[in-house]
Amino acid sequence: MYRRPTGQMVIEDFLLPFEGKLDANNRWVKLAKIIPWEQIENEYADLFPSNTGTVAKPLRMALGALIIKERCGFTDRETVEQITENPYLQYFIGLEKYQIEPPFDPSLMVHFRKRLDQKIIKKINELICQSEKHKEQKDKDPKDKDPGNPSGSGNFEVWKPEVNKGKLLLDATCAPADIRYPTDLSLLNEAREKWKR
Repeated sequence: MYRRPTGQMVIEDFLLPFEGKLDANNRWVKLAKIIPWEQIENEYADLFPSNTGTVAKPLRMALGALIIKERCGFTDRETVEQITENPYLQYFIGLEKYQIEPPFDPSLMVHFRKRLDQKIIKKINELICQSEKHKEQKDKDPKDKDPGNPSGSGNFEVWKPEVNKGKLLLDATCAPADIRYPTDLSLLNEAREKWKR
């Protein structure tokens, strides 16, 4: 069972227990503005066809918690702890006011990952990119044309990868082969031969 939240939350509506307001320039507040929560909500609500059972956590809470976990590299438990301690993270996952108790149990992160699998995350990423593209097009005035480009179409530079330089060792356990370790028998043999001279 799933209940859709009522409308998009704005930063001015978030209540702090110690008065004051959240900073609109915070990275989590900016990220929350970029994500089209309501569009994604429609896709998410389709995962719950039944009207019976326990009410699921809102999409903003599920997706927000997964984003926080991946961006910061936290474990499931640490993600919930960080959300509990930080009002910006609580705003990001859609809570209306700061609360001291955890918003959900860390074991729910497993269910969030099951519901929002790679296929759905890919769709969400495309929705975010499309919404940003539409915002950029609205921000541009069609009357403003590039003087070097009278047709008004945008100039796009083609990205060319740089030529590889040097070597990269990816595994921390890798080491060049010319280093001999104390357990190497050739060292013992070499020491024996030098000692005889």
